[in-house]
Amino acid sequence: MADIIDLNDDVLPAYLCCLEEWSEDIKEAGDHKACWYRHMREQGLRVKIAREDGAACGMIQYLPIEHSEVEGQDMYFIYCIWVHGHKQGIGNHQRRGLGKALLAAAEEDARALGAKGIAAWGVILPFWMKASWFRKRGYRPAERAGIMQLLWKPFTPDAQPPKWIKPRQQPQPAPGKVTVTAFLGGWCPAMNCTFERAKRAAAEFGDRVEFRQIDTLDRQTFLEWGISDAIYLDNKPINTGPPPSYEKIRGLIEKQVRRLR
Repeated sequence: MADIIDLNDDVLPAYLCCLEEWSEDIKEAGDHKACWYRHMREQGLRVKIAREDGAACGMIQYLPIEHSEVEGQDMYFIYCIWVHGHKQGIGNHQRRGLGKALLAAAEEDARALGAKGIAAWGVILPFWMKASWFRKRGYRPAERAGIMQLLWKPFTPDAQPPKWIKPRQQPQPAPGKVTVTAFLGGWCPAMNCTFERAKRAAAEFGDRVEFRQIDTLDRQTFLEWGISDAIYLDNKPINTGPPPSYEKIRGLIEKQVRRLR
């Protein structure tokens, strides 16, 4: 039987690598999530962990929406919910009701803390963080941006729906160079891994490529851009889901370098 617990020091290492200690990709992600966790813990971050046979096999992380990447008031925002679904490591623990149990625990906690509702993001395509999964559990669509849907569940009649914070500006390329602009929030090891790969690939081209790091863990910086985690090649974003390989990122940069006069 699984139990749902608050994050503690025993399961903190598993949480920081999203339960994937076995993953070579996660090892490339650096300590960015640890930095994000230490910062957001002071802003009210909450984490619940699902355990089976003493092993952490599921997690949900959520914090006051005022400190998140969406606009809202008096509610919590779910950054992600994840039940380990790989054969490696602790094995596949999905389809055992752990996700529903984690979500229920987070909702109960948010209610007890006086929140007027809780929000989440979902993908309209049938893979991780499915919007349809949240809708089946009473979440209402609020806004949509491409394949991303913002959803919410009000707890009180006066709760107001959340809104996306949209991009407010784009990186501008440097004359005579290829520019790689990396926005780094730190909450997601997959995006952290992409950041590290882009940084390493950009360095291979010397002064032909300018690498810019924009730390959006600072909320004011995030609000100036309206972009949390992304990689831009000159003034165009590259697809980061699923995380592109180092070779893929390097190839994209090299293609732009060849166009330089």
